[in-house]
Amino acid sequence: MHVNALSRISRIPQSPPSSVRHYLPGGCESGGGIGRLVGYISNAAKDTDREHLITDTRGQKWSPATSPARLLAAVVIMAKDRVADPGRIHHIHIAGRGSTSRKLILTGVARLLGCRHILHLHDYDYARDFSRRTSTQKTRIRRMFQGADHVVVLGQRDHLTLTGDLGVDPQRIAVIRNCVPDPADRIVRVREDRRSEPPLIIFLGRLSERKGVPELLLALSHPVMKELHWKAVVAGDGPVEDYRRQAAALALSDLVVMPGWLGADEARALCSQADILVLPSYAEGMAMAVIEGIAHGLAVVTTRVGAHEEVISDGDTGVFVPVGDKDALAATLAKLVCDREQRNRLSTQARLHYLNHFSMKTYMRSLEKLYDAVSAQPQTSAGAS
Repeated sequence: MHVNALSRISRIPQSPPSSVRHYLPGGCESGGGIGRLVGYISNAAKDTDREHLITDTRGQKWSPATSPARLLAAVVIMAKDRVADPGRIHHIHIAGRGSTSRKLILTGVARLLGCRHILHLHDYDYARDFSRRTSTQKTRIRRMFQGADHVVVLGQRDHLTLTGDLGVDPQRIAVIRNCVPDPADRIVRVREDRRSEPPLIIFLGRLSERKGVPELLLALSHPVMKELHWKAVVAGDGPVEDYRRQAAALALSDLVVMPGWLGADEARALCSQADILVLPSYAEGMAMAVIEGIAHGLAVVTTRVGAHEEVISDGDTGVFVPVGDKDALAATLAKLVCDREQRNRLSTQARLHYLNHFSMKTYMRSLEKLYDAVSAQPQTSAGAS
């Protein structure tokens, strides 16, 4: 968490915990990385006194037939909460594009009803999305962020966007980096069972150009990789069949498996069997896959985008490659496939870094302080905005 916000929050006296309702597109199962994070939060909260509820604001995918009704239902739920549990904190998860349009409506209702609410920004380049808006839209978006009781961001880049472009008071911004549950002994047990097998390279995320999947397939088919023994799993949703055809055209069908989207348990089971996690993205906020990688003690290969430099120290807790550079990606993967000692060193350092900075315990402690701070603030009356 940002030091100013943390010091301010830590001085606020403890009060009985308010319940929290999360608003996100697709819920936990169909909400991508945001849904997975909220699912982890909800599970971890079972060990606390604070109740966490989840409301889907869109459905599995945007649909003009059903999504507006989902949003309307979320508005009705918020209004009912204001009567039944007026102190409830409304934790609203937001990204760019259509997500911002929906959250402009939801936060407008929150201000009108006087609901305590937090905006939690998850986006790979919100500054760029904001710059493309009309003047009227920019005014509304600034008002939305400035009107929240607190705003959570994933890293310092988004902190600068909020203070510079959106005019949010730095004292009302908290940097809370993504987290995942600790896989603990499972990774040791599974990895010991497969020491004699070829290294397993995995990718987790939506199969897309933004995630660098075309470059990844080209790197895996590179001559330096064709000479080595390895296997790869490229897991995620998106145009899976198109990428399977690309892999087949590159003669990768026997080496690369594309199972489609994996649930949280399936993804963590895959991580526990892997050696290298690769995410050659063009843009990210803070990828959940990278945090999963360091939690499982994998050798992480990724790009210097978003808040990744706040997670990965190059050559120590992971390896950076240039964006869009298939040759550099191939050379890095080949070196890690060949060099077990380097993989083990990166694994040890990554795992230690996770335990010190990105565990659920650390994350929930920061989140609880934030909720206590919001609960302690005077609540606005209905109609005041």
